[in-house]
Amino acid sequence: MKNDPYVMLDPTAEAAPASRERVPPPESLAGAKIGLLSITKERSDEFLDTLETRLVERGLTVLRFRKLSHTKPAPEAVIQDIVEHCDVIVEGLAD
Repeated sequence: MKNDPYVMLDPTAEAAPASRERVPPPESLAGAKIGLLSITKERSDEFLDTLETRLVERGLTVLRFRKLSHTKPAPEAVIQDIVEHCDVIVEGLAD
């Protein structure tokens, strides 16, 4: 595995691509609020339901969020809720 920095590109249609540096993961999830975002693709909820069960079994706090459609970006209000209430976010794709 290379030690090159990971650069994430925003996949939305934009005139000029914006690159963002990856935020390092926390050393521990203890005490973290974990957000689970469903993009509403088929079976993504099934995956997130299972993940939520496993995280809660470990005593972690889980918050659920949902996009209206996998074809559009999440509404600003959903993004703001995630930013304000979560330490970690998992986006549920299920292709």
